[in-house]
Amino acid sequence: MSAKKGCITRERKVELSTRLSRIEGQIKGIKKMLDDDRYCLDILQQVSSIFEALRGVGKVIMRNYLEICATDALQSKRKERQEEIYGELMDIIYKFAK
Repeated sequence: MSAKKGCITRERKVELSTRLSRIEGQIKGIKKMLDDDRYCLDILQQVSSIFEALRGVGKVIMRNYLEICATDALQSKRKERQEEIYGELMDIIYKFAK
């Protein structure tokens, strides 16, 4: 895990917090569905919804990273920082492409 300071905007932090609270509620809902012995396909539908919601969280964070962190580094005059960002970009692209 990186020790670098984050650069997520205040507005996006609020948006992400709201999304994550909603996801937390969905997870609690799945736990209740299990306790209530609900039909497997109903539970799987909720699991699928959570995966999509998490992908949405990832997209917001990725957009923020590209707009702020990566853009600042790539526009800087520091070659070392530019190379570091290119490496980060390649790593995250391959991670999300799975």
